[in-house]
Amino acid sequence: MEDEKDIIDVLIADWNKERPELDLEAMHIVGRILKLNKILEKRTNKVLKSSAIHYTDLDVLATLRRSGEPYLLAPKQLMKSVLITSGAMTALLDRLKNLELIYRAPDSKDGRIKLVGLTEKGLDVIDETIVLRFNEAKAVVQGLNENDNKELGALLKKLLKSLS
Repeated sequence: MEDEKDIIDVLIADWNKERPELDLEAMHIVGRILKLNKILEKRTNKVLKSSAIHYTDLDVLATLRRSGEPYLLAPKQLMKSVLITSGAMTALLDRLKNLELIYRAPDSKDGRIKLVGLTEKGLDVIDETIVLRFNEAKAVVQGLNENDNKELGALLKKLLKSLS
């Protein structure tokens, strides 16, 4: 099975033919990570389709849920965990507020800051959808054995650290 060519092999072969002077070795990894990202995001969105939320919504709700009671964070704290711009975050928070999944409350230490809190409805939604998300993640890696999972996890962690 490992000898079968995938789309990345084809793209690299095409570039080797057209531009043989290019060093394409890294694309064996980077190209597959990019392709995996698209596939994983699509799969996650498909799993979430039965709920009222999207992938980025899940990210914000999960961050609030992981924070523990009272499930209340400053937008800056959310930004550290969610991979979107501050402008997109504002629009996302407005959307989640309209869905009654979060509420906004003034910070007692700094009235200029509006904290983000998880509503009861939001807590129910995240507790239900996170199970779907984790089951989907498990299904994604079922083709790898335990050792493969640990090795790939360690390598990806090392790559992420080198880029941070």
